[in-house]
Amino acid sequence: MTPAVASLVALLAAIVLSCTSRINVGLLALPLAWGVSLYAGLAGDAMAAKFPGSLFLTLSGVTLLFSLAAVNSTIDRLAHAALELARGSARLVPIVFFLIACAISSVGPGAVPAVALVVPMAMAVGLRAGIPPFLTALMVANGANAGNLSPFSAVGIVANAKMAEAGLGGNEAKVWVANFLAHLLVAVGAYLILGGPRLAGSAAAESAGSKGEPWTHAQRVTLAVIAAWIIGVMVFKLTLGPAAFAGAALLILMRVADEGAAVRQMPWGAILMITGMSLLVAILEETGGMTLFAAILAKLASPGSVNGVIALVTGLISTYSSTSGVVLPTFLPTVPGLVAQLGGGDPLAVSLSINVGASIVDVSPLSTLGALAVAAVADPGSAQDLFRKLMIWGLSMSVVGAALCQMFAGALARA
Repeated sequence: MTPAVASLVALLAAIVLSCTSRINVGLLALPLAWGVSLYAGLAGDAMAAKFPGSLFLTLSGVTLLFSLAAVNSTIDRLAHAALELARGSARLVPIVFFLIACAISSVGPGAVPAVALVVPMAMAVGLRAGIPPFLTALMVANGANAGNLSPFSAVGIVANAKMAEAGLGGNEAKVWVANFLAHLLVAVGAYLILGGPRLAGSAAAESAGSKGEPWTHAQRVTLAVIAAWIIGVMVFKLTLGPAAFAGAALLILMRVADEGAAVRQMPWGAILMITGMSLLVAILEETGGMTLFAAILAKLASPGSVNGVIALVTGLISTYSSTSGVVLPTFLPTVPGLVAQLGGGDPLAVSLSINVGASIVDVSPLSTLGALAVAAVADPGSAQDLFRKLMIWGLSMSVVGAALCQMFAGALARA
């Protein structure tokens, strides 16, 4: 067995285990990368040199900043304040769910923390407003996913970093727009199909426990620091991770948030998963396994069908696995080799198809977003019904995502 084959076998084993077990695949990817390095006879420090230190710095800085904002309830207070805008109109409540989840996801935490924050409140408010739990779940999850690939989101950082490694950097706006439009279209479809316009004109949709609460000094300071961080990155081109650490350090020094609680709340498991799989893929590239993987993928598609096929493949895998931790770090680096093997295709369009195809299925209850929505439903019968509906919807989205990418990814990449 050649080192290239050995590395590809290790990668496929990690993907299968990520789909079939609850084990953090990052924990498995690290020893697999080490074993392949030994088998390939790489230098002792080769594995350490391939560790994605820049990605780790960025992810940990951004998540620390927003963990501090979470522990002092700044993000929660923002969500409640936004939800108050929909009081008195049940028709508007699902739309507000989408917008709140999208806004929170876009500015840093990503889709999983956004759904974890919004969906319990949304299910409670939706129940009082007469909104079906299925519609509530879809609006929150698609809203969170719509903002999930912004340049400030932890998952957007992963996608853009992996695209940059593949020679496709500088496309942050197109990455965000493609993902946002796909999820917006799906959310509009869900709203219309599930009776959003037919909801009662008025309902008791107040955000429980937030009416009239004043903003605390700590929350105002936190909001100002986050705003300054966003402006610094957008206007002054500050590096995301170090700038986020600077903002977090300022909040800690000003004693406006509990440092220990914030560090404990950081998604260390997700960070380990992403960096572990990124390291395994880097070893795959070093041993020639990535070229072999691209050749296998090329047999499934043609230059004319590659956008739809790659979206379908990544969507089906992502239904059972982690989008940010497994699918994006694995597939985005294959793009140049895949296009070369096919003898045609737009590398940017293929990358956008991977991003959209992998993300649009994440309402599946086997993924974290869908599972959080199901867990927010108190009635066991209703929760079981929601699980079934989200499972069907999530699987169907692999086909919908493939169709959208086949039709529009090329045009968006050329725009």
